Amino acid sequence: MDKVSKSHFQQIEKGHGGARSGILNTRRGAVKTPFFMPVATRGAVKGVDPQTVKGTGAQVLLSNTYHLHLQPGEILIKSFGGLHEFNKWSGPILTDSGGFQVFSLAKIRKITEEGVEFRDPKTGDKIFISPEISMQIQVALGSDIIMAFDDLTGMDETDRHRTAEAVARTHRWLIRCITEFQKLTKSVDEADRPLLFGIAQGGLDKKLRTQSLEFVQSTEVDGVAIGGLSVGETRTEMHDMLSFLSTLYDPARARYLMGVGDPIDLKFAIENGIDMADCVLPTRNARHGTVWIANNKKLNLTNAVFTDDKGPIDPLCDCQTCRAGYGRAFLRHLYKTDNPLAGSLASVHNLRFLQRLCESYR
Repeated sequence: MDKVSKSHFQQIEKGHGGARSGILNTRRGAVKTPFFMPVATRGAVKGVDPQTVKGTGAQVLLSNTYHLHLQPGEILIKSFGGLHEFNKWSGPILTDSGGFQVFSLAKIRKITEEGVEFRDPKTGDKIFISPEISMQIQVALGSDIIMAFDDLTGMDETDRHRTAEAVARTHRWLIRCITEFQKLTKSVDEADRPLLFGIAQGGLDKKLRTQSLEFVQSTEVDGVAIGGLSVGETRTEMHDMLSFLSTLYDPARARYLMGVGDPIDLKFAIENGIDMADCVLPTRNARHGTVWIANNKKLNLTNAVFTDDKGPIDPLCDCQTCRAGYGRAFLRHLYKTDNPLAGSLASVHNLRFLQRLCESYR
């Protein structure tokens, strides 16, 4: 496994508890950790152009392999020179492998040892993704951080019974991902190849989590992701697992918590050793009128109390929306008249809020 090394992450400073700052070196430059990745599922953050997203402090963008495979397809994107040329994002891009869809599309998918067969929700067409195909799609997209294809289970009774089975399959699929990744990048210089991250699963079972993390860290992946949280468990359960895992990480590799973006959870994760995270929450909340302000408070800008409020979302915030002086009353007006500008302006604020949180730990 000589094509994948541990040398791409450098720990700079370790603070009180498990929090640390560092540098993740990608082929598109160095990224300061900890950091939060805005979610551009289909190549773009909803309602916010790439340059504005970058202006919030975002360093890395996340896009989804499954959705881009369906529309417009990796062949078309590759013909443009890759996803960076297609969407005009100049920084690193991380692509989720499609493993999350194993969980989220449970009613229209079938899992076998070979891979997962999905039904396109729009057309009903059969879509098959295996570990090898996931690697091929992500390389064709031009991803800078490639995620291994995994079997993710949820927290309800129908999923919990197969957690051990899913962990074992995730491990077998990781080996297949590494093999295919090495084949696809064998002619690429070390400095120019994308990074490969493995995913540790195990639900809320600490024994399985330990086994999975140990297995992923026994391979020569560049980083380790914690999957299978924020899928239905309580906050207490999530925090308990993050605390448990905090002493088990390899300090030489980046640690990525998948799908977590509430400020309370992000703060706890960073303080327990997490370097990077992603979530749709900041932009989804923004589109529905919810914004975060200082002291972990939330405002719903559609409320009548803001009808004549001239103040910005948060006078302490340095985001483009707040600096421009857009008042809460104006934003409420936009929401009440169904103007999509409301969601765009609030998304900028929420994204900047999470970036400032991450920056405070560097």
